[in-house]
Amino acid sequence: MGGENTEYGADQIQILEGLEAVRKRPGMYIGSTSSRGLHHLVYEIVDNAVDEALAGFCTEIQVTINPDNSITVVDNGRGIPVGVNHKAGIPAVEVVFTILHAGGKFGGGGYKVSGGLHGVGASVVNALSEWLEVSIYHEGKEYKQRYERGHTMYPLKVVGDCEEGKTGTTVTFLPDKEIFEETVYDYDILKQRLREMAFLTKGLRIVLKDEREDSKKEKTFHYEGGIREFVTYLNRSKESLYPEVIYCEGEKDGVAVEVAMQHNDSYTENSYGFVNNINTPEGGTHIVGFRNALTKTFNDYARKNKLLKDSEPNLSGDDIREGLTAIVSVKIEEPQFEGQTKQKLGNSEARGAVDFVVSRQLEIFLEQNPTVAKATVEKSVLAQRAREAARKARDLTRRKSALDGMALPGKLADCSDKDPKNCEIYIVEGDSAGGSAKTARNRATQAILPLRGKILNVEKARLDRIYSNAEIKAMITAFGTGIHDDFDISKLRYHKIIIMTDADVDGAHIATLLLTFLYRFMPELIKQGYVYLAQPPLYKVEKNKKVWYAYDDAELNSILEQIGRDNNNKIQRYKGLGEMDAEQLWETTMDPEKRILLRVTMDESATSEIDLTFTTLMGDKVEPRREFIEENARFVENLDI
Repeated sequence: MGGENTEYGADQIQILEGLEAVRKRPGMYIGSTSSRGLHHLVYEIVDNAVDEALAGFCTEIQVTINPDNSITVVDNGRGIPVGVNHKAGIPAVEVVFTILHAGGKFGGGGYKVSGGLHGVGASVVNALSEWLEVSIYHEGKEYKQRYERGHTMYPLKVVGDCEEGKTGTTVTFLPDKEIFEETVYDYDILKQRLREMAFLTKGLRIVLKDEREDSKKEKTFHYEGGIREFVTYLNRSKESLYPEVIYCEGEKDGVAVEVAMQHNDSYTENSYGFVNNINTPEGGTHIVGFRNALTKTFNDYARKNKLLKDSEPNLSGDDIREGLTAIVSVKIEEPQFEGQTKQKLGNSEARGAVDFVVSRQLEIFLEQNPTVAKATVEKSVLAQRAREAARKARDLTRRKSALDGMALPGKLADCSDKDPKNCEIYIVEGDSAGGSAKTARNRATQAILPLRGKILNVEKARLDRIYSNAEIKAMITAFGTGIHDDFDISKLRYHKIIIMTDADVDGAHIATLLLTFLYRFMPELIKQGYVYLAQPPLYKVEKNKKVWYAYDDAELNSILEQIGRDNNNKIQRYKGLGEMDAEQLWETTMDPEKRILLRVTMDESATSEIDLTFTTLMGDKVEPRREFIEENARFVENLDI
């Protein structure tokens, strides 16, 4: 990339080759060219500004969605250097924006640690933008340069003076329509990620503005308490077990460690790992170190203070982490990521560092706060008993199924095709709809599992209750994958799991209960795209013996425009699936040629927000739920209450 040769021409040719590669294979550099990749461009530029904050030079970052869907990121850091880079023979700022893998993060000690997923940042954003402009404020002057699709339009120039002492960088870019399937920014997606960044960098102020005509809004994120406040935010829909957030901070072997945690009264663990501010959904060595420290320290304390009898076994890590919300954030000079999607930290020194810092500081905390220690150990012992009961129930079902050849639930009307790729299962609420669906289906490829009433809300139940719930047991057996630690996706019996509920409030509630169960116990099904929601029509319109179906109010209006609005139309509003006969159900909701299915997807970079949504909707606290519904009511078109 530019090599040792400082001849301007040769450098330029190699540089353009580098960025052409990005335009040819954008997915390699930003993950995808869908909405996710589009938003990733913003994070790459913001990450550079956050690096300035981590190094102690930047206190505020402003991100603006402009009316034309371009993005402006302003920071008050030192400003990208404007002097000539002798290796490349061009100003350093031009190197940063036009040479792949350039920047202060690769050797040269520009930054001790830095975020940025692939460390390719600015040049990739430049390559994938129709145009990008950068302004730098430095020693009383404003410098500017413009690029189009990665090509420099003119040499870096001074365009005027700026006030004395002002420093920083402003970058504005317009994503390239030739590259991205979608070029409209989503304020809420940016909001979630920027909030996370602000939590992870205490004291940094991040302002997000939407300047588009029909959606003007602004939000500021600023948390002096950093990840302590992150834990409080994530626990706000739950009752915490004790008032304080436990906080550990320290450094070992060049790894800076920050951990905040607090138990609540729920039964699920929500621990999130971050490396240089980047979420690691698949965990890694930092999470392993954290869990080791937690298990060891709590067991040592419980034994020493006689909270566990000599005859009782040690608490397992799972028992201790029941209802725990934790943020484990490490800063590391050269992170190594593993796994297919590079979402798992591999550095061995991170494990030792986190273990060391947490063990020491947690031990001191527990000694000083015996009531917190006691409450946590008592909850863990209850979890241990429930886990034992769940194991017995599970072994029993396993033994039974070994004897009778994996008995499928009696209510299941299975399909005859045995290749999971061709098979789909409809989870249907209620017996009458189940009956229609069984008649309507294509028996070769469509299986029907009717559920009675509302299934268990797994947010409020321990494992033993979940295993003994008939409706949940029926689903687990039908899918074939097992749940939790036993989960094995290769045993999945259907490649489409379709939730089919009424198009009313009750139906939406049942769908949410089902999604909560799948998200908590079989998240891989959602991640790999096997879960769908059926879309039954809301209206049936008849005129002169002809029939139309409308799936929302807009569609109903366009049908009425088309056939004329008069008294001969008998418009029927469907209250539930049970009102349709088998033929109508097939035509509207089950026929692969005509039906509408919504695939349930999950953005792994926002797992903390997804968890929060489920606990807000399904937990015990009313106030956060009301706020959530009020905030999101505008997205719901026709809610019948």
